[in-house]
Amino acid sequence: MATEQDQTEAHQNTEERQDKAGIGPSSFSLFLETKPPSQMLSVTNLWLNPKNHNFLQIRSPDLQLHCDSESCNGTRYFRYKSGERELYNGSTQRNIFLTYLCSNCEVSQKMFAIHVVIDRESGDGGKCYKFGEYPAFGPATPTRLLRLLKRDREIFLKGRRCEAQGLGIGAFGYYRRVVENQKNMILDQIIAVAQRVGASADAISQLHAAKNETQFTKAILSVKDALPQSLLIGGHHNPLTLLHKALSDGLHARSDEHCLELAQDIRLVLADLADRLSVALKDEAELNAAIARLGKVGLNDL
Repeated sequence: MATEQDQTEAHQNTEERQDKAGIGPSSFSLFLETKPPSQMLSVTNLWLNPKNHNFLQIRSPDLQLHCDSESCNGTRYFRYKSGERELYNGSTQRNIFLTYLCSNCEVSQKMFAIHVVIDRESGDGGKCYKFGEYPAFGPATPTRLLRLLKRDREIFLKGRRCEAQGLGIGAFGYYRRVVENQKNMILDQIIAVAQRVGASADAISQLHAAKNETQFTKAILSVKDALPQSLLIGGHHNPLTLLHKALSDGLHARSDEHCLELAQDIRLVLADLADRLSVALKDEAELNAAIARLGKVGLNDL
C-alpha cells in the first residue's frame, strides 16, 4: 500500500510532467523552483483558508533546490523560514517576500520576491509574478567549474542565467569573455597536470609559450597536441580545440538559436574540463599523501 510520501512524490511527478508538457498551471512549489522572473503565471496550491481565522494565507511548500554549501553541494530540501503570507479584509493580492532555509546544512538561504493574485473561485489557485530571487535564478553549476573560473564566476553565472532563459547571443557573449579571460589560468592548471603525469619537456614548453601568446586563437592552436591524455574528452578530443571551434563559429552573425546551442556546448566542455583537471590533481595529491604515509612505516611494522 502506498505511503503518504509515495503519494506526494507521485503527485509531484505528475505535476512536473504536466508542467513540461505545458498542460495546465504549475503548482506553487514548481513556480518557485523552476520559473524564471518577470512572468505572470497561473498556479495551483497557492493559498489556504485557515480555520477560525479571518484571513487567507499563501502556502509555504517545501522546495527542492540546489544548495551550494560545502557540506551539501547538491539538491536538498528547503523549508519556509520567514515572510508575511496573510491577506486580510477580503484582499486578493499583495507583494510578499519568502525566505527558505536548507534543511540539511541549515546555512544556505533562498529568498523570493513575488506578487500574488488570489482567485477565490478556483479553490486554491491564482496567479504569481516573480520579481526576483536571491541567489539569482538559474540551473545549478558544478562547484568545480566555479572554482576553476574564480574571478570570472559572476560573469559566467550571468551567462548561465541567459542560457536558462533562452537568450543565446547573451549567453554566448558572457561565456566567450570568460574563456578568453581565463585562458592563462586554465593553462596553469593544465601545466600542473602535465608536470605531474610526466609529460615531455617539449609539451610543457608549448603550454608555457601559449600563456605568453596574446592572441587566443594562436595560443589554443599551438597546444592542440600538448594536452595530457587524461584531459582529452573521449580519449582523443582536445577540450581547448573544441572551445576554440565554438567561439569562432559564434562570431559569424549566427542566429540566437544557434548561439544558444554553442553556449550550451561551451558550458558542457568547460564543466568536463574542470572535472578532469580536478580529478587529475586530486589523484596525484592522494597518491603523494599515500607515499608519505607509507614512508613513515618501518620494516618492523610490517
